[in-house]
Amino acid sequence: MKHDFPELQNDLLLRALNGEKVERPPVWMMRQAGRFLPDYRVLREKYSFFERCETPELVSEITIMPIDQVGTDAAILFSDILVVPQALGYEVQMIAGKGPFLPQTVNNLKDAEAIEVPDVHQKLGYVMDAVTLTRKDLNGKVPLIGFAGAPFTILCYMVQGQGSKDFSQAKAFCHSEKDAAHLLLQKITDTTIAYLNAQIEAGAQAVQIFDSWAGLLSPQDFQEFALPYIKQIVDNISGAPTIVFAKGVWYAIKDLVALGSNAIGVDWALTPQEARKLAGPNITLQGNFDPAWLFAPHDKIERLAKEMVDGFGKDKYIANLGHGILPTVPVENAKVFINAIKNYSA
Repeated sequence: MKHDFPELQNDLLLRALNGEKVERPPVWMMRQAGRFLPDYRVLREKYSFFERCETPELVSEITIMPIDQVGTDAAILFSDILVVPQALGYEVQMIAGKGPFLPQTVNNLKDAEAIEVPDVHQKLGYVMDAVTLTRKDLNGKVPLIGFAGAPFTILCYMVQGQGSKDFSQAKAFCHSEKDAAHLLLQKITDTTIAYLNAQIEAGAQAVQIFDSWAGLLSPQDFQEFALPYIKQIVDNISGAPTIVFAKGVWYAIKDLVALGSNAIGVDWALTPQEARKLAGPNITLQGNFDPAWLFAPHDKIERLAKEMVDGFGKDKYIANLGHGILPTVPVENAKVFINAIKNYSA
């Protein structure tokens, strides 16, 4: 369906993703929609997590909060990577103080074979409705980013059934039930391709693939259980630029560059100079401010932000955190970070 959206006023992010020269780097923060904003916490007291995710009006309100309150150059949709397991038929509960919990898990090949790749418009239509409404409500202020979890990260939750420091059960499953693991990864991949293309058709102007747990894999396991499936997704998305963020896989940054996405996200385990040297000069990089640094005094946040941009260079670069913003970050400190990037001069 063709939509009539307001004209985009701030295209810094899209220009950086296209590798164009910019007057300054664009800046946004992973997980900026919600968690650290007091207005979001008011909504959290009134609505359950999935009520917030499944109600387009709430999604739009939460997504736009950081644009109005801290001034980022892009909006990222308020949603969760675990809507995909839901679409695949696996219940997901969000338990206060514990996090996600899946009562049913994938344990063997029979379980994986029983999973049906869904019609994403039928199962996740509420997300696409939220994308379209949010894009209209943004009124062209900044671009809207859609997203999905990478297949290995989704597998971690569907096998382990809950969060974990090492996802050892999920990693063991990849080796003890290899056929089941690859079948599950393929079904997640097929769903994710359709899901991200649907988000783009609904109005997303860029999409990011989050592989939050890829860094738990050895280099050889990353090559087998993560990278080929991310590549399938990148190869089969059309209509908007892509960003791939695989946390902790600095050892595979050249392989990530070779995927052909528009940008690669970098965590704080590498210096900007090291990241650029490994990635080469031709791809846009995104990151890599340690979220913990947002608790530093304001003058130190400003200094570290400037040093980060100095290290990456203002072009082919998107200022961001090295992972999601922490819930207890003071709003004022986030503003200091955003403004330090906006006021950047070499």
